[in-house]
Amino acid sequence: MAHTKCLIIGSGPAGYTAAIYAGRANLSPVEYCGPQTGGQLTQTTVVENFPGYPDGVDANQMMMELRQQAERFGADIRDGEIVKADLSVRPFAFTVDDGSVVTADAVIIATGAKAKYLGLPDEEKYNGMGVSACATCDGFFYRKKVTAVVGGGDTACEDALYLASLCRKVYLVVRKNYLRASEIMQRRVRETENIEILFEHNAVGLYGENGVEGMHLVKRKGEADEERYDVAVDGFFLAIGHKPVTELFEGQLEMDEMGYLKTIGNTQQTSVKGVFAAGDVCDPVYRQAVVAAGTGCKAALEVEKYLHS
Repeated sequence: MAHTKCLIIGSGPAGYTAAIYAGRANLSPVEYCGPQTGGQLTQTTVVENFPGYPDGVDANQMMMELRQQAERFGADIRDGEIVKADLSVRPFAFTVDDGSVVTADAVIIATGAKAKYLGLPDEEKYNGMGVSACATCDGFFYRKKVTAVVGGGDTACEDALYLASLCRKVYLVVRKNYLRASEIMQRRVRETENIEILFEHNAVGLYGENGVEGMHLVKRKGEADEERYDVAVDGFFLAIGHKPVTELFEGQLEMDEMGYLKTIGNTQQTSVKGVFAAGDVCDPVYRQAVVAAGTGCKAALEVEKYLHS
């Protein structure tokens, strides 16, 4: 059984930044990357809104550089997944997917969140080639082009409005015959000339040779009547919600109704002393890499203070 003063679970911007700060504080952190090394960011191509990269940077390259920086300061980064956690004992106990057990005096949870998808095979086929779940991350690449946003809530409306400021045309594909968004968001969408709302529509597929060129739609016209047709688009954005990766801590840490970890005040401290959260796993609002990195910094600084108290 191995032991570490600081265990970090997850390897996105939050996890790697926490590892950098914990390493510089001589905490010799151990970090498990989880099932997706580098986090959600590796599902996109070029990142252009992270400070320090005036010409943009390949997402995978950026995450590799963050990893190398953490390793430079002594972080022990491992390509494994934590599959069981016991926060009721001191030190905390964790089981890795290879069957080994590691204990820790403090832990930083940076497991992130996963965007919800429709479940279409084409979403995976065109991932990074026209399919995205982050309009603010990838919208810039579709300037003066035609895009579609799937969803009917505030997030979908916000994404459609953001894209409308860049794109020639935006289709908002809504499954129901109404928007679930707040009244002010609905009004803004309806008043934006280059947004077209497609009520009672379902996207059932995508097509294109070297990337997304259009979407297959089904429009409900009655109880047993529907119309199928195609609409040409250059980008296809999902805005039907995110699911935080917190199943491992159910019943052990306080969460909100959506499963995001609750933190105390302006800290990264969770409901269990010595357990900290960082990144999208505790952020249902911003979900940006630079914000996640900032919370990773905060979490590591708070771990240092906790261990020395």
